[in-house]
Amino acid sequence: MPIRIDNDLPVKSTLENENIFVMDYKRAETQDIRPIDILILNLMPLKEDTELQLLRSLSNTPLQVNITFVRTSSYESKHSSREHLERFYAEFADVKHRNWDGLIITGAPVEKMDFNEVEYWDELTGIMDWSDKNVTSTLHICWGAQAGLYYRYGINKILLPEKLSGVYPQRTYHKKTELVRGFDDEFLVPVSRYTAIDRDAVYANKSLNVVADSILTGPYLILDEKGKNVFAMNHPEYDTMTLDQEYHRDISRGLNPRIPFNYYPNDDPHNKPVKSWRCHANTLYTNWLNYYVYQSTPYDWTQRKTEDK
Repeated sequence: MPIRIDNDLPVKSTLENENIFVMDYKRAETQDIRPIDILILNLMPLKEDTELQLLRSLSNTPLQVNITFVRTSSYESKHSSREHLERFYAEFADVKHRNWDGLIITGAPVEKMDFNEVEYWDELTGIMDWSDKNVTSTLHICWGAQAGLYYRYGINKILLPEKLSGVYPQRTYHKKTELVRGFDDEFLVPVSRYTAIDRDAVYANKSLNVVADSILTGPYLILDEKGKNVFAMNHPEYDTMTLDQEYHRDISRGLNPRIPFNYYPNDDPHNKPVKSWRCHANTLYTNWLNYYVYQSTPYDWTQRKTEDK
């Protein structure tokens, strides 16, 4: 897929070196097609790492996709430069006047906090309310998924006795559901969190459909009745070394973390991890873009406004 991003975005050169097709604005404007406009609310502390991970994951479809990164105005990231944020990120006030085909809400390192204690909670819930009428489909990732399930369905998170970290097997259900089309019966996904969601509450809610689950880590892929909101409880977009970086970061903080499950060969942190989840991650993002965004969005958004009246 040609990803359309700002030519000066630092991760652009990395993507091009990986043979990912990145299209500049001038070339994109010469193509007589209707591109997909995706808004990414990046709540992760290391913005550039998450940018790169998501853009890799969104790069495996023939669709042309315009990417716009957005940040919160009620909280300023302490781990990314103000120059980077001001140059490459819009504030919500700058984008809310128009409609978007898709929205991605990332995870955030605030999962031990009560939702209402998060500094930007009111702004986030306002964005979720806005997305109901202005976005075709929203993909919530990890803490973003927990936040969406709590705000929309009252399903709370549960603090775990220790951090879940590793590459865990998942089981696919309801294979005719487009989100998991092409998935194997079992597949792997990176997990990195201190909390879980109430499994019983999820399965009891008739508005939600669990299409992938794990005995070890709980429900993974959940969607509402029409796929307008998709919840991915884990981190399919993670790079090969992301869990390794988190593991050594936690060691440096004196947290005495467990070795990530099923990650290092022979459970030896001196061994380079084996990437074992990318194919299903790419399929997930491709299915979401195709079936829940592209196939559901009218060519002209004014048509959607007419249909909604």
